[in-house]
Amino acid sequence: MVGAEVVGPADGLEMFRTACARSATQPLISYFDVELTAATVDHRSSALASALREDGFEPGDRLAILTQNDPAFVVAVLAAWKLGGVAVPVNPMYTERELAFLLIDTETRALVCLEEEFAGVPRSVIDGGDTEVATVVLIDREAALFAEAPELADGEFAPHPIASTDPALLMYTSGTTGVPKAAVITHANVTASAEIYRLLMSLTDADVVLAISPLFHITGMIGHMAVAFRTGARLVLAHRFAAEVMIEQVRRHRPTFIVGTVTALVSVVNASTGPEDFASVRSLYTGGAPVSRAVADLIESGTGQPLNILYGLTETTSPAIATPMGEPIPVDAESGAMAIGLPVPATVCRVVDVDGRQVAAGEVGEIELRGPQVIGGYWRAGEDTADIVDGALRTGDIGFVDESGWIFLLDRRKDMITTAGYKVWPREVEEVLARHPAVAEAVVVGMPDETRGEEVTAFVTVRSGRTVTPAELIDFSRTQLAAYKRPRRIRMVRELPKSPTGKVLRRELRGENYS
Repeated sequence: MVGAEVVGPADGLEMFRTACARSATQPLISYFDVELTAATVDHRSSALASALREDGFEPGDRLAILTQNDPAFVVAVLAAWKLGGVAVPVNPMYTERELAFLLIDTETRALVCLEEEFAGVPRSVIDGGDTEVATVVLIDREAALFAEAPELADGEFAPHPIASTDPALLMYTSGTTGVPKAAVITHANVTASAEIYRLLMSLTDADVVLAISPLFHITGMIGHMAVAFRTGARLVLAHRFAAEVMIEQVRRHRPTFIVGTVTALVSVVNASTGPEDFASVRSLYTGGAPVSRAVADLIESGTGQPLNILYGLTETTSPAIATPMGEPIPVDAESGAMAIGLPVPATVCRVVDVDGRQVAAGEVGEIELRGPQVIGGYWRAGEDTADIVDGALRTGDIGFVDESGWIFLLDRRKDMITTAGYKVWPREVEEVLARHPAVAEAVVVGMPDETRGEEVTAFVTVRSGRTVTPAELIDFSRTQLAAYKRPRRIRMVRELPKSPTGKVLRRELRGENYS
């Protein structure tokens, strides 16, 4: 795959126009009982863009989009691009502090928001007067259009010219430092990544994409929306993730392609009646977190489909490494980690030491990526570009490449635990605890300790109908982990703190009062 070229449309709008030309009259979006063709989406986004232009929105301005997985999100992204502007996706769960930071940091000019979402936090932030937001557009969830939108004749709106190097998206990420900052994702990044998906999964306009990830996350933005633009595949939206709602969409729309976090996939599997629900699925992928063989087996048995793995970051505009469809995925005998795949087309992966030198096969180091989907930098970052050097991204993830070229992810560099001078990778300890039949989930963090520096601490949830004590789990780990790796303390919790995309929030677990 590494040697393949990625040649896609020049920019996001050209990519969308290709979908319009290919299948203008067939549904591009299915949203419960509503179906929108590409031509309808094109017209509505032009109407929104026209109104924003009348209100002073200029090329290069930022348009914040605060919706769930609704047609309005897609319409607003296209409107921003038609104006030569930059779309800024917003997590609807943001607090006042988080939303104010985003709007001020990006110097956002206009905000598109669902009517039902605006009354609380967004209104409070806008009324506070500290942002530069001059226009607020409220959109009806189903209509994906706001009441004051002008009626446009076909072809009346003239989009602003776009260069492939122009920013298309500002998407916030913790990067490799843990400090929130916006990745500047260009149109070239977007189209390259959408083309990579198309090539990997052999997607066409006959495919149906289930939007199981939020569109404001890079997986949803590219693996759902941009893929639909690139291929003309139908995009199934369902507002907000709920396992019962998702399985209803699976039965109704018969998706062929699904990509989501392990957490989301397990929830949907548990809500299903069995593999027959997933008979239409041709490619099933997960990403966003390491995958154990035990969890992969659960998903595969529940769906009847082989589970494939994607690895990427916001900084790589989604996929950079993937397991080829149909190939068995190797498992590292020592760590128990499944391989995350091989580099995707036109992408180079190296594992390097602290000085940036490539290490030998089997040796552990930091994963470095280079390719057309890798961003050039962060918004208003100044000198803070230490993790992007000469076009190569130092990911902060630790792993190795085996003799056959398979890449294995072990852990995040920042999550490594140092206890009594020894290095412990939480992933290895989590894999061992997950083998206990009573354990549903296990997450390991380092907690401050006066004598050891850090103490290996596990947070564990228990499977329904099972029981287990911390002492039993510590005993269970004795035969499988060296003494310094074993958790010295285990906390039993009802649930783990997670982000909207299903990632465990380790920083919350490190808080003294979490239980």
